[in-house]
Amino acid sequence: MELRTLRYFVAVAEELHFGRAATRLHMTQPPLSRAIRRLETDLGAVLFERTPAGVSLTAAGEALLDEARGLLDRAGRLRGRVAAAAGAGSLRAGLLGDSTDADVRRVADAYRARHPHVEVRIRETGLDDPTCGLHAGLVDVALTRAPFDETGLVVREVRADRVGALLRADDPLAGRDSVRLAELAGRRWFVFPEGTDPLWRAYWSGGLRREGPVVRAVQECRQAVLWNGTVGMTLLTHAPGSGLAVVPVADMEPSRAVVAWRRGENDPLVRSFAAAAVATYGSSECAAARRAGQ
Repeated sequence: MELRTLRYFVAVAEELHFGRAATRLHMTQPPLSRAIRRLETDLGAVLFERTPAGVSLTAAGEALLDEARGLLDRAGRLRGRVAAAAGAGSLRAGLLGDSTDADVRRVADAYRARHPHVEVRIRETGLDDPTCGLHAGLVDVALTRAPFDETGLVVREVRADRVGALLRADDPLAGRDSVRLAELAGRRWFVFPEGTDPLWRAYWSGGLRREGPVVRAVQECRQAVLWNGTVGMTLLTHAPGSGLAVVPVADMEPSRAVVAWRRGENDPLVRSFAAAAVATYGSSECAAARRAGQ
């Protein structure tokens, strides 16, 4: 019985739906279903009652859920305790999209100063995975952006950034001081792939279902606008690049930069990373400037 399989089981048990659990884990449904079937075979017990509308836990499933959560929690604590006792260890950290943010570099400096012997393995993900692999158990902690499905996670805001419309420089709206979402109605937008967290997709599309080229990375967003004349949302702090412009969107809520980790995680290396992120972002001069401009 592998810890990853137990994470799969917990996701299905919490979502009570294989499709939603697969989306949360950033995987397709067939391998998830096969993994749960193998787990049931290994245990010799049916864990879920399956119906067209979803699933429900059997008595055996209820018993395993309590045990699985405890095992996953203890596994996290075990790694942290061994690392602390050895004076070293490793940490898997997820970063969303663009790791060139100056505050990300400051977090790296602060964390290395606290833990010079810890090996930090970075997983930089595209814009179609806002949890950077947290739900799938691929990372221990993530520096990312909300909103997304926070089930089973602890999420702490570290900064809020204003958002603007990314346009071609020759777009009629490019010279404006600001625009409103209604002025972008009817335009083609760059969009994220099907299966991307729906809360995330809704925020970056201004709350509406949009049509346009599919993108997975920051640079793809820029190229979609440059080549196709589409529009989309970006941070005001991101330099748009040649041939592009960013115009503040007056009725968009700021984008929240967050640090996130799994609920119940007691690894001291994870908690130290989160503390470094909160302290670094909170004290940075650029964060204060952004807040003053909102």
